[in-house]
Amino acid sequence: MSYFFNIGGSLFLVILQTTIMPYLPLLDKFYDLLIPFIIYLSLSRPVRESLPFVLFLGFIMDNLSGGPFGLYLTTYFWLYVGVKGITTFIQVGNRLVIITLIVAGGVLFENLILLGAFALAGFRQQFAGDVIEIVAVQTLWAIFTGALFLLFFRNAQSRLGAVFKGIYARAREQG
Repeated sequence: MSYFFNIGGSLFLVILQTTIMPYLPLLDKFYDLLIPFIIYLSLSRPVRESLPFVLFLGFIMDNLSGGPFGLYLTTYFWLYVGVKGITTFIQVGNRLVIITLIVAGGVLFENLILLGAFALAGFRQQFAGDVIEIVAVQTLWAIFTGALFLLFFRNAQSRLGAVFKGIYARAREQG
Protein backbone atom coordinates (compact mmCIF):
# COMPACT_ATOMS: atom_id res chain seq x y z
CA MET A 1 0.00 0.00 0.00
CA SER A 2 2.72 2.47 0.86
CA TYR A 3 4.51 1.74 -2.42
CA PHE A 4 1.31 2.62 -4.25
CA PHE A 5 1.06 5.88 -2.29
CA ASN A 6 4.72 6.74 -2.88
CA ILE A 7 4.53 6.10 -6.62
CA GLY A 8 1.21 7.88 -7.07
CA GLY A 9 2.13 10.81 -4.87
CA SER A 10 5.54 11.37 -6.41
CA LEU A 11 4.27 11.16 -9.98
CA PHE A 12 1.40 13.52 -9.17
CA LEU A 13 3.83 16.05 -7.67
CA VAL A 14 6.19 15.79 -10.65
CA ILE A 15 3.35 16.36 -13.11
CA LEU A 16 1.92 19.23 -11.06
CA GLN A 17 5.29 20.89 -10.70
CA THR A 18 6.41 20.56 -14.31
CA THR A 19 3.18 21.14 -16.25
CA ILE A 20 0.75 23.22 -14.21
CA MET A 21 2.57 25.38 -11.67
CA PRO A 22 4.91 27.24 -14.07
CA TYR A 23 1.87 28.73 -15.80
CA LEU A 24 0.14 30.04 -12.68
CA PRO A 25 1.33 33.59 -11.90
CA LEU A 26 1.11 33.20 -8.12
CA LEU A 27 2.98 29.89 -8.09
CA ASP A 28 5.69 30.51 -10.70
CA LYS A 29 8.29 31.10 -7.95
CA PHE A 30 7.09 28.25 -5.75
CA TYR A 31 9.69 25.90 -4.33
CA ASP A 32 10.26 22.31 -5.42
CA LEU A 33 7.23 20.30 -4.28
CA LEU A 34 9.28 17.15 -3.98
CA ILE A 35 11.25 18.59 -1.06
CA PRO A 36 8.39 18.14 1.45
CA PHE A 37 7.67 14.71 -0.01
CA ILE A 38 11.29 13.62 0.47
CA ILE A 39 11.27 15.03 4.00
CA TYR A 40 8.03 13.15 4.65
CA LEU A 41 9.60 9.93 3.39
CA SER A 42 12.68 10.41 5.55
CA LEU A 43 10.62 11.21 8.66
CA SER A 44 7.98 8.53 8.41
CA ARG A 45 9.12 5.62 6.26
CA PRO A 46 11.94 3.08 6.76
CA VAL A 47 15.07 3.38 4.61
CA ARG A 48 14.37 0.22 2.58
CA GLU A 49 11.02 1.66 1.56
CA SER A 50 11.87 5.32 1.00
CA LEU A 51 15.40 5.46 -0.39
CA PRO A 52 14.48 3.87 -3.76
CA PHE A 53 11.80 6.54 -4.26
CA VAL A 54 14.21 9.34 -3.40
CA LEU A 55 16.67 8.04 -6.00
CA PHE A 56 13.84 7.51 -8.51
CA LEU A 57 12.59 11.08 -8.03
CA GLY A 58 16.08 12.48 -8.42
CA PHE A 59 16.57 10.55 -11.65
CA ILE A 60 13.17 11.67 -13.03
CA MET A 61 13.76 15.33 -12.16
CA ASP A 62 17.27 15.24 -13.64
CA ASN A 63 15.79 14.00 -16.90
CA LEU A 64 13.00 16.59 -16.91
CA SER A 65 14.93 19.63 -15.74
CA GLY A 66 17.46 20.07 -18.50
CA GLY A 67 20.08 21.05 -15.94
CA PRO A 68 23.32 19.27 -15.13
CA PHE A 69 22.63 15.56 -14.74
CA GLY A 70 22.83 14.38 -11.16
CA LEU A 71 21.91 17.74 -9.66
CA TYR A 72 18.50 16.68 -8.32
CA LEU A 73 19.67 13.17 -7.56
CA THR A 74 22.47 14.55 -5.39
CA THR A 75 20.25 17.17 -3.78
CA TYR A 76 17.47 14.74 -2.91
CA PHE A 77 19.87 12.09 -1.65
CA TRP A 78 21.74 14.46 0.68
CA LEU A 79 18.51 16.08 1.84
CA TYR A 80 17.19 12.62 2.70
CA VAL A 81 20.41 11.65 4.50
CA GLY A 82 20.50 15.01 6.33
CA VAL A 83 16.95 14.72 7.60
CA LYS A 84 17.54 11.11 8.68
CA GLY A 85 20.66 12.33 10.51
CA ILE A 86 18.87 15.23 12.17
CA THR A 87 16.09 12.99 13.41
CA THR A 88 18.58 10.79 15.22
CA PHE A 89 19.45 13.77 17.44
CA ILE A 90 16.16 15.70 17.49
CA GLN A 91 12.82 14.13 18.27
CA VAL A 92 10.67 15.69 15.55
CA GLY A 93 7.30 14.00 16.08
CA ASN A 94 4.47 16.44 15.46
CA ARG A 95 6.32 19.64 16.32
CA LEU A 96 5.25 21.97 13.54
CA VAL A 97 7.96 24.54 14.22
CA ILE A 98 10.75 22.01 13.75
CA ILE A 99 9.09 20.52 10.68
CA THR A 100 8.67 24.00 9.19
CA LEU A 101 12.34 24.79 9.79
CA ILE A 102 13.39 21.48 8.23
CA VAL A 103 11.37 22.19 5.07
CA ALA A 104 12.68 25.76 4.83
CA GLY A 105 16.21 24.45 5.35
CA GLY A 106 15.62 21.88 2.61
CA VAL A 107 14.56 24.62 0.20
CA LEU A 108 17.64 26.67 1.06
CA PHE A 109 19.83 23.57 0.69
CA GLU A 110 18.47 22.83 -2.78
CA ASN A 111 18.94 26.45 -3.87
CA LEU A 112 22.52 26.50 -2.59
CA ILE A 113 23.37 23.33 -4.52
CA LEU A 114 21.72 24.77 -7.63
CA LEU A 115 23.65 28.03 -7.32
CA GLY A 116 26.86 26.10 -6.72
CA ALA A 117 26.26 24.06 -9.88
CA PHE A 118 25.67 27.25 -11.86
CA ALA A 119 28.85 28.77 -10.44
CA LEU A 120 30.86 25.67 -11.39
CA ALA A 121 29.34 25.70 -14.87
CA GLY A 122 30.66 29.21 -15.43
CA PHE A 123 27.52 31.32 -15.21
CA ARG A 124 28.40 34.78 -13.99
CA GLN A 125 26.69 36.77 -11.26
CA GLN A 126 24.66 38.90 -13.67
CA PHE A 127 21.38 37.72 -12.14
CA ALA A 128 22.31 37.98 -8.44
CA GLY A 129 19.42 40.30 -7.55
CA ASP A 130 16.85 38.01 -9.10
CA VAL A 131 18.35 34.97 -7.38
CA ILE A 132 18.12 36.55 -3.94
CA GLU A 133 14.49 37.49 -4.56
CA ILE A 134 13.54 34.01 -5.82
CA VAL A 135 15.30 32.24 -2.93
CA ALA A 136 13.59 34.56 -0.42
CA VAL A 137 10.15 33.98 -1.96
CA GLN A 138 10.68 30.20 -2.07
CA THR A 139 11.82 30.17 1.56
CA LEU A 140 8.76 32.15 2.65
CA TRP A 141 6.51 29.75 0.72
CA ALA A 142 8.25 26.86 2.48
CA ILE A 143 7.76 28.42 5.89
CA PHE A 144 4.05 28.91 5.33
CA THR A 145 3.19 25.72 3.43
CA GLY A 146 5.87 23.12 4.16
CA ALA A 147 4.34 21.72 7.34
CA LEU A 148 0.91 21.66 5.66
CA PHE A 149 2.26 19.46 2.88
CA LEU A 150 3.81 17.07 5.40
CA LEU A 151 0.55 16.83 7.34
CA PHE A 152 -1.34 16.26 4.11
CA PHE A 153 1.01 13.43 3.07
CA ARG A 154 0.70 11.75 6.46
CA ASN A 155 -3.11 12.00 6.53
CA ALA A 156 -3.47 10.90 2.90
CA GLN A 157 -1.32 7.82 3.47
CA SER A 158 -3.17 6.83 6.65
CA ARG A 159 -6.57 7.25 4.96
CA LEU A 160 -5.44 5.33 1.91
CA GLY A 161 -4.13 2.60 4.20
CA ALA A 162 -7.49 2.39 5.97
CA VAL A 163 -9.29 2.12 2.62
CA PHE A 164 -7.00 -0.70 1.46
CA LYS A 165 -7.38 -2.53 4.77
CA GLY A 166 -11.17 -2.30 4.46
CA ILE A 167 -11.07 -3.63 0.90
CA TYR A 168 -8.76 -6.45 1.94
CA ALA A 169 -10.97 -7.36 4.91
CA ARG A 170 -14.09 -7.46 2.72
CA ALA A 171 -12.32 -9.60 0.14
CA ARG A 172 -11.23 -12.07 2.83
CA GLU A 173 -14.78 -12.31 4.15
CA GLN A 174 -16.22 -13.00 0.70
CA GLY A 175 -13.56 -15.36 -0.50
